[in-house]
Amino acid sequence: MAFMISQRAFIKIYLITMVEKHRGYGYQMLESMKDEFSGFGYVPPQSEVYRALHELVQEGVFYRTKRLKGTDPRVDFQEIVLYHFTDDGEEKARLYKKQVKTDLDRCLGMLHKAEQDNYS
Repeated sequence: MAFMISQRAFIKIYLITMVEKHRGYGYQMLESMKDEFSGFGYVPPQSEVYRALHELVQEGVFYRTKRLKGTDPRVDFQEIVLYHFTDDGEEKARLYKKQVKTDLDRCLGMLHKAEQDNYS
C-alpha cells in the first residue's frame, strides 16, 4: 500500500468525472484541471494527463473518437480526440473511483493526524 495516492490515480478520477459530465477533449480537460488546482499551487503535467487518458483507453474504460474542432470543414482543420465510455466503461470507472476513494480517505486521515499532532 502506498503512502499517498499516486498522481496518476488522482488525475484519472478527475478525467473520469469529466467524461461523465461530457466535458471536452484532452486539452480542455488539462486546462480545466489547471484552473481547478491553481489555487493549491498544483499544475497537472500534460504528460501525466495524456498518459492517464491512454491508460483508461487501454484498460477498456474509454474509447476515442475524432472530429474537427470547428464546425466548418472547409476552414477548420484541427482535429480533436473526444473520450467516451466503453459499453462496460462506466462500471469499470465506478469501481476504480470506489477504490481510489478508499485510498483518499486513508490519506486524508493520515494528513489530518499529522496536522493535529504537529501543528496544534
